[in-house]
Amino acid sequence: MTREIITIAGSLGSGKSSTAKAVAAALSYRHFSSGDLFRKIAAERNESVEAMNLSAETQKDIDYRVDELLREMYANEDKMVIDSRMAWHWMPESFKVFLELDADTAAHRIFDHVRKEGRVSEEASSVEDVKASIERRFASEQKRYFSLYGVNPTDSNNFNLVINTKENDLQTVIAMVLSAYDAHRSSI
Repeated sequence: MTREIITIAGSLGSGKSSTAKAVAAALSYRHFSSGDLFRKIAAERNESVEAMNLSAETQKDIDYRVDELLREMYANEDKMVIDSRMAWHWMPESFKVFLELDADTAAHRIFDHVRKEGRVSEEASSVEDVKASIERRFASEQKRYFSLYGVNPTDSNNFNLVINTKENDLQTVIAMVLSAYDAHRSSI
């Protein structure tokens, strides 16, 4: 059976959710965001996203909750676009995309986003604070995912397509994903 699932992972602030939502809409696929679920869990625990990342280093049930949901989706659903750091790992037959972005650009994007729209469980008093938070979250995630699963979630060898979102605007990224996914489906 050919799986019609796209998993989109990437650096913090790289545009995973925006890209995934737009790609899902273009294909009439369902969209799911692990980041939204993670933020919801953080809010339930009255923690910031960064604090929950640090908690997850010792409380493995946090990651296991998200991962179990991803495994269930893979077993039971199709025609989905999922933005998640680890969905590519749990959904081996998905079309795997990684969006990369340097920490400086990401910090500016996240700071601007939080100021304009606000985001539950994220604080941003300055670009420098956001960058420091990004670096701490990245280190925490790398440590957790290697410890839990023995994987590096940013290794480009895990993905069918890698796009630098600093060099490409959102519409270009969406077009690149759709084109590569179409080529991928045609080849199988």
